[in-house]
Amino acid sequence: MTTKDTITIDGEDLTLADVQRVADAETTVELTPSARTKVAKSYTWVAEIVAKGKPVYGINTGFGIFSDKQISPEDAAKLNRNLILSHAVGTGPELPETVVRATMLIRANTLAGGFSGARVELVETLIKMLNKGVTPCIPSQGSLGSSGDLAPLTHMALVLTTDENDREEESGWAIYEGKRIRGKAAMQAAGITRIILGPKEGLAITNGATFSAALAALTINLADTLLSTAELAAVMSLEALLGASAAFDPRLHEARKQRGQIQVAANMRKLFEGSTLVDAAGRVQDVYSLRCAPQVHGPARDALEYVRAIVSQEINAATDNPLLFGPAETISGGNFHGEPVGMAMDFLKIALSEVAAISERRTYHLLDSKMSEGLPPMLVAGAEGLNSGMMLLQYTAASLVLENQGLASPDSVHSLPTSAGKEDHNANAMTASRKAWQVANNTAQVLALELTCAARALDLRLQEKPKLHPGKGTAAAHKRMRAKIPFQKGDALWGPEIEKMREMLVGGELAV
Repeated sequence: MTTKDTITIDGEDLTLADVQRVADAETTVELTPSARTKVAKSYTWVAEIVAKGKPVYGINTGFGIFSDKQISPEDAAKLNRNLILSHAVGTGPELPETVVRATMLIRANTLAGGFSGARVELVETLIKMLNKGVTPCIPSQGSLGSSGDLAPLTHMALVLTTDENDREEESGWAIYEGKRIRGKAAMQAAGITRIILGPKEGLAITNGATFSAALAALTINLADTLLSTAELAAVMSLEALLGASAAFDPRLHEARKQRGQIQVAANMRKLFEGSTLVDAAGRVQDVYSLRCAPQVHGPARDALEYVRAIVSQEINAATDNPLLFGPAETISGGNFHGEPVGMAMDFLKIALSEVAAISERRTYHLLDSKMSEGLPPMLVAGAEGLNSGMMLLQYTAASLVLENQGLASPDSVHSLPTSAGKEDHNANAMTASRKAWQVANNTAQVLALELTCAARALDLRLQEKPKLHPGKGTAAAHKRMRAKIPFQKGDALWGPEIEKMREMLVGGELAV
């Protein structure tokens, strides 16, 4: 259940929209009473196992290759604290706060399902950190996405857990009220008690491809906006280039029977409805980047829907090991394995890379006077030679497209064995998710570059042919752009203009 000010979690009903709102600190989080009951019950099952003394993996044994070593109840806290300290060896640039907040929410929701054997206090600690704005600092590299995102999750656990020594240097780092400080200090300042882990809780907090899933969720939300805005970019370029409308005839797309393609063509027709710019050149057909936009953008939409379904399930999944299903019903398996997320993110990388690639081609045609039906070269508005126009916008787009093409190479097909061979096939899921996030952000920039050029091309076209006009949808979007980004006749510092366009795009102001 979600209200304007609070979302509630129960391990079953978290949505991608909820993840975005919490990541952006737009709402607080609560645990449902039913989830509280489930979590408390699963913890009693763990206590029973400990009391009976029968070895059960992850509860009273060592981890990984040490699973045959039984641990006494007196050493449970030390065992779990050692897991956190020894595994916090991530590296690389720190992840954005939004990604970490999304991860904390998904992990809390996983524990709320009641399969993990953790105490309610552990779930509540994560929730308090979200609500009070304590965000652990997490290195972005070091996870194989199998046994979950172990390294980054243990960096998170450093901040919220402790031991009898309570050393500040072992508490990690966190952002609190805009400052990067020690985790212990951040939790104290926020009035949140750090907890000493009990049996099973070390695995409960660190097993699962949760950072991979968080990056995936945020990438999907961004991709949704990108694909809608890509249709506007394609139509604006189509009109500026006086393209042919026949390629968007509904009969053509229905004959192909591809759902995404049919949807994109319909959206594009709606945008250029009423336009007198389309077909004004009298061409029979256009270059692929114009007439095949539905055939490229459409499969990307289809891919996004598939990926959305996979990740929507993952953020409500029980992903640690072992899982508890009742008294003495503990099952050890591999739900922590990140393969579903890794494969899905590889698919999304390919889809978004293609959307960026076809966008860059349209930008190229807008700037090439041999292709643009009378538009000035590089969209220079007077004083050619003295002004360079928008030449470098296509350079930047081309650079980002080339980068995307490298990033889009699948990561889930790569594996190296770990843990003395016991973990012999790894998912590489977080690498796939990190790259998908980068591809999505690169694609946002490429589309902003196309929109900047297309908006200028429309201005110049309408100056040249004042009796013509764009479609209703295009005209409305162009008006919104020019309200924030006025037309500039000569060369200018284009960077701020492009950044404003990107902000409008990512903020959903241009989505259709």
